[in-house]
Amino acid sequence: MPAKSAEKRRFHRISFDAGCELHCRDSVWSSEVLDISLKGVLVARPENWDVPLKEPCEIVIMLDDHETGIVMAVELRHVETHRLGFKCQYIDLESATHLKRLVELNLGDQALLEREFAHLID
Repeated sequence: MPAKSAEKRRFHRISFDAGCELHCRDSVWSSEVLDISLKGVLVARPENWDVPLKEPCEIVIMLDDHETGIVMAVELRHVETHRLGFKCQYIDLESATHLKRLVELNLGDQALLEREFAHLID
């Protein structure tokens, strides 16, 4: 990624390998998370994906114990041959807590995490 684009990014992407389900319209697709940030998620494009851009969806990301997960209301923002990018529209408090902890563990910098949360609130 060019340095100029990296400077504009407010939210660090965290490589994250986890299963997920995409719920759009009346369909459900299984997929894999490629990376995640406080503002969105990039997933592997499932077979037979036919959802248009800006379509509201829900993503359920399974965590290690498969009893807890991160649930987000998302909007499809970009479609590539093998990937889908979603922007987070809403996340409940419990899911936000799990996501915060995940980002915190991967960033390793409390000041950076606090700055990203400040951008999220703006």
